Amino acid sequence: MQTNPVLVESAVVFSVVMCVHMAVWNQHSWCCVALVIQAFYVQHKWDRLLRNGNAVFQWRLSANSGIVPAVMVMPLLGVALREKCAASGNVYFERFSMVVTVTGMMLALFLSLLALGITRPVPTNTCVIAGVASSAILYTVKQTLTVSEVIEVLEVLLIFVYLSLIVLYLLPRCFTPGEALLIVGGISFIVNQLIKRSLNMAEVKGEPVHYFLPVVVVGSLLLGVFFALLFCFMESETWVSSLFFHMMTAVLGLGILMPWLSLLIRRHPIMWLLDFVTLNDKRLCLLGYWVLLATLATLVVLHQNYQRQSGSKKHQASTVVRKYFHLIVVATFVPGLVYDRQLLHVASVGCLGAFLLLEYVRYFRIRPLGQLLRQLLTLFLDERDSGPLILTHIYLLLGMSLPIWLFPGPCAPKGILPGAGGLVPYAGVLAVGVGDTVASVFGSSMGEIRWPGTKKTVEGTATSVFAQIIAVAIFLIFDPTINLNSTYSWIVGSITMVAMLEAYTSQIDNLLLPLYLFILLLL
Repeated sequence: MQTNPVLVESAVVFSVVMCVHMAVWNQHSWCCVALVIQAFYVQHKWDRLLRNGNAVFQWRLSANSGIVPAVMVMPLLGVALREKCAASGNVYFERFSMVVTVTGMMLALFLSLLALGITRPVPTNTCVIAGVASSAILYTVKQTLTVSEVIEVLEVLLIFVYLSLIVLYLLPRCFTPGEALLIVGGISFIVNQLIKRSLNMAEVKGEPVHYFLPVVVVGSLLLGVFFALLFCFMESETWVSSLFFHMMTAVLGLGILMPWLSLLIRRHPIMWLLDFVTLNDKRLCLLGYWVLLATLATLVVLHQNYQRQSGSKKHQASTVVRKYFHLIVVATFVPGLVYDRQLLHVASVGCLGAFLLLEYVRYFRIRPLGQLLRQLLTLFLDERDSGPLILTHIYLLLGMSLPIWLFPGPCAPKGILPGAGGLVPYAGVLAVGVGDTVASVFGSSMGEIRWPGTKKTVEGTATSVFAQIIAVAIFLIFDPTINLNSTYSWIVGSITMVAMLEAYTSQIDNLLLPLYLFILLLL
């Protein structure tokens, strides 16, 4: 009997939900249990819509809908963050975490409602289960959130609806329904938070480094949507269009984003950045080291393209070659995590902005680099890049950076978390940089026993878990802030569950795996 990978994937996610529920045990964790059950039934409907071609938009090929693993990320993240903030006595971020939880649940219910609305005939059993879960969640929302918090959730939902229509229309086959929920939902939440803080300048608080990410995300979103709509009516490959693109990018950056950021951090961003970078010699050394690694990555791309030109034009980069970039990113992030996490935070946000800008240049064929980038990056395409955008390298950066960006600093005494929480910033390095890399290399080269229903191998998963445990031991040696306090069994169990999710998921593992490991380690 053939094993259905979707069932195993859902079972792994359900196990994570139950781990969170047993650790937290409150109203929202009960709602997470109800949500994952209804998401399992709804995913079956979404998968059938994808197979029949009735899913409204064009979704990413060769993957299931990914509803179950995607819809649980934001609710579980909010529940775990709330537990840490409540333990530290930070009421503001405790309430904020509750908003994150409920927002994730509302987005999931909206996606469920969409699937049930377009499914014919109407699935009665799934409607009943979704109705019961929705009733329980809405009752909990009424009991736990204030009116202003409910309005905030509805604002995010409204932004999500309109942004989804724009993104999915302009970028067909780039996402599965689950990936669209996770990415567009996260962007919608960031946009709403930035607008809220910009309208209440008197309440703006926190470290200046935390405002760079929202401004970069919103700026990249505005730039992309504007030119995607504009180039529907004019040719983008001409020199006139390219000059207009560069001019409008400069206007957006210098005329809108810079003043906006200066209002939030109450200083000129460039002057603040210069003082921040030159604070000590350690930061200058880290920047020089990162420039060398960026040069190395560029040389790898050029070398692989030279090999393609001298050989077959159909030559594609192998799995081992792709994992070179994972190793380079690990070598980039680990020193930053050990020596200066704030600098790593700012640098990763800057890299995200640069990656998005270069992808716009490639996608729109903006001169003089557009066509060159198309030729260089085509070599590294895989089956996940079935749409007009090449997002694999951006997902890799996000997977490594999200645990750093999401780290609950205000809820951590002296900037660190006890026990397994000390490894929280390393979740991306462990899950993607070490685990996924080792699983791919060893699985493709030496693996013989395949997990039922997938192309992944048992040997790859086992070596992935083993390599991550060794990495944890190395981090313990070099990072004195980590103190596991006899939480070894929880760490090994968390790593194993995430490795099983990697073996069975068809979603973007660079994005999902770090988030699930982050949630488990946070507990």
